[in-house]
Amino acid sequence: MTSFIFSRQAAWPALLASGLWLAGCAQTPPYERPTMDIPAAYKEQAAAQAQGIWKPAQPQASTALPETWWTVYGDAVLDRLQQQAEANSPTLAQSAARLRAAQAAVTSSGAAALPTVGANASSSRARSGTQLSSQGDGSSTARISTSHSLGLTASWELDLWGRVSAGVSAAQASAQASADDLAAARLSLQAAVAQTYFSLRAAEAQAALLGETLKAYDRSWELTRNRQAAGVASSADVAQAEAQYKSTQVQLLEAQTTRSQLEHALAALLGQAPAAFALEPTATLPAPADVPQALPSDLLQRRPDIAAAERRVAAANAQIGVARAAYFPTLTLSAAGGFRGSPLADLFSAPNLFWSLGPALAASIFDGGARSAAVETARANHAQVTAAYRQTVLTALQEVEDNLTAAAALAQEEQLQREATAAAQRALDVVENQYRAGTVGYLNVLAAQTTVLSSQRSLIDVKSRRLTAVNALLKNCLLYTSPSPRDS
Repeated sequence: MTSFIFSRQAAWPALLASGLWLAGCAQTPPYERPTMDIPAAYKEQAAAQAQGIWKPAQPQASTALPETWWTVYGDAVLDRLQQQAEANSPTLAQSAARLRAAQAAVTSSGAAALPTVGANASSSRARSGTQLSSQGDGSSTARISTSHSLGLTASWELDLWGRVSAGVSAAQASAQASADDLAAARLSLQAAVAQTYFSLRAAEAQAALLGETLKAYDRSWELTRNRQAAGVASSADVAQAEAQYKSTQVQLLEAQTTRSQLEHALAALLGQAPAAFALEPTATLPAPADVPQALPSDLLQRRPDIAAAERRVAAANAQIGVARAAYFPTLTLSAAGGFRGSPLADLFSAPNLFWSLGPALAASIFDGGARSAAVETARANHAQVTAAYRQTVLTALQEVEDNLTAAAALAQEEQLQREATAAAQRALDVVENQYRAGTVGYLNVLAAQTTVLSSQRSLIDVKSRRLTAVNALLKNCLLYTSPSPRDS
């Protein structure tokens, strides 16, 4: 590090003139948002509209949902669960702590643009050597001295090259990204709570269906045993009825296990231990809600994960300016003053006063390529986060397209499955009457009962998967407001 010291006559005019000329030489490249080729409409939009999934907005009405988007389901239990998750989730607590750290980093980076003032006080007593005795006998004595000092120091680095301002900009963009991350974590948590809740209700519906089916199978088993006792049914019919009953018991246990595991998962999302959480069974799934129609361009403004990715691009762009500014010298204005003397009683007298004032210009002449590597690292990081931003946008668009396709198809599947279930039930009614009349064997009844149960379970599964798709679409229609203004 080499320092250049100017004479009193030449220093201030030269530094002032250079400061005025260099003040505008910021090294940060002008920020431009990454460009994306966004389609005017979704590919699967027409199919979703045809199935009534996307509802066109009324004139002058917002097409976005409020932050409490899950209230469109009209489920009071879900509303309560969302409130508990907001208050107690460890995931949100982690994101909130990261945001506070990022905000503190903004304050820390901004402090570098302000003067630094310090105070110091010292007192020392030292032995500095020997001296001859005043008695003239050739002996020597040690020389002991006492010194006291009290003063103030101040320094200020002039931000000629924009290094400090670029660092502040980078910290601000990172803090904005952390705020967006918090919003994204909150949205993901809300969607996870809703989806887990729907899956739990679906498992309850499956268990309730299997419980009712077991009652019917038990009656069939009893009827078959009575017919065997009357000599009109074989032992094979009884064994088949028993096997059907026992296998359905296994399915019921599996459904109950799934429901318990989902309840445990829901407790973890709410920040509670599973042992301290219980949910009253209802076995009822809410109806899919209408999804406000949105355009692909709206997605870029609404999803907080996209907003966070864009802010990271801005932060990386500012870091390029920080790395570039290291090529240029730093100009620091320093001042010091105070009192220094030996007798403590006379420390604050005029003869003990000292002060100093002056600029210092320092530059690194050779660093073995460290600064070039730092600039290249900053540029590579900018390229990386830019690609990550584009990938985030593409993933978001894919998520919407996938769920538009799924929601449209599942709406049709649900209707067809309802018709199939009704047909299977009619067939079972006919076969059971024929079996009682003795015109068909028990295998016909067994096949019809299996078909009905399979069809009913499939209907519950289709309803659950349709809720999953609609839930994802609703999440993307959330009216999200970024916590800070974006650069134009």
